[in-house]
Amino acid sequence: QVALVESGGGLVQAGGSLGLSCAASGSITRVNDMGWYRQAPGKQRELVATITSGSMTNYADSVKGRFTISRDNAKKTVYLQMNSLKPEDTAVYYCNMKITRFLGLADYWGQGTQVTVSS
Repeated sequence: QVALVESGGGLVQAGGSLGLSCAASGSITRVNDMGWYRQAPGKQRELVATITSGSMTNYADSVKGRFTISRDNAKKTVYLQMNSLKPEDTAVYYCNMKITRFLGLADYWGQGTQVTVSS
């Protein structure tokens, strides 16, 4: 079994900052790409940022320059630092990891954490 547990999030005023983290546990051979996605009410889930096992990063245009994704391979953890938050960043944020186990490669998701930015 593999579990991804998210922490962080909450309520912040526009212009403020929040940090999210997501740690994987269980029978894991290797954690490959990691990422963060978000889903606002009435909208589809969208990519926020990804980071490869070689720490190459990719960001949605809407968060470039404001959000930073990072990872700690030893801790099997991915982080998202969010600065200069805007009301339109309000959403449930989900972490994602592509994990290799003895059965092969599979996608795993965190439980989601609410981020609310007030104007």
